[in-house]
Amino acid sequence: MRKKLYQILEPAQDNIGSKIYDFFIMTVIIVSITPLVFKETNEVLNILEYITVSIFLLDYLLRWIVADLKLNKSVLSFFVYPITPMAIIDLISILPTLTVLNSGFKLLKLFRLLRALKVFRTFKFLRYSKSFEIIIDVFKKQKRVLISVATMAIAYVLVSALVIYNVEPESFGNFFDAIYWATVSLTTVGYGDIYPVTTIGRIVTMISSVFGIAIIALPSGVITAGYLSEVNKVKQNDKNKEN
Repeated sequence: MRKKLYQILEPAQDNIGSKIYDFFIMTVIIVSITPLVFKETNEVLNILEYITVSIFLLDYLLRWIVADLKLNKSVLSFFVYPITPMAIIDLISILPTLTVLNSGFKLLKLFRLLRALKVFRTFKFLRYSKSFEIIIDVFKKQKRVLISVATMAIAYVLVSALVIYNVEPESFGNFFDAIYWATVSLTTVGYGDIYPVTTIGRIVTMISSVFGIAIIALPSGVITAGYLSEVNKVKQNDKNKEN
């Protein structure tokens, strides 16, 4: 019984039940984010919210029930599953709606401020995306390189922020503003809301932006190369199966 349930819940299973369930959940996801395009709510939107979140909650519990079949870690699977990436996304997409269950739960009222978390429901589509699976494989295989680049980027942001904050303290209210400026400069976005006005500050900005381009380009190249490699492997496997 649990094995049949797992085969229905798990995407890309070669049976009609799984395909119908996948289509159903994707439809529910689309319906669930509809209220987010309206500033004001009404009874119809509230009803849609109750129905969709109930379905998400049931889906979450059912996936937890068959966690051992998915993770292959026996009893430990039931403890590991809640901290897996997709389970966290599922939970985050459900939590904000709990605020409507009982107005007396003052702690849960905090989630009203996090209404945007419902946007995480769109990430539930990733479960049904083969491209996402490929990207995950790329991140796993290139983990050490990406961690090194991320460490370099964080260090660069902190060093740049320290330099600009001490070179031109009058342009930055606090160190966080300097970190924000350094991040914007690193990514070459350049919002222009915080910027240096002295000659030394502008020189630091130019240097930061030039080196920022190089740092940002590193992970992009690694991910692109890894993605193309994985795509070619998938195509080759598909050809081998056909032959």
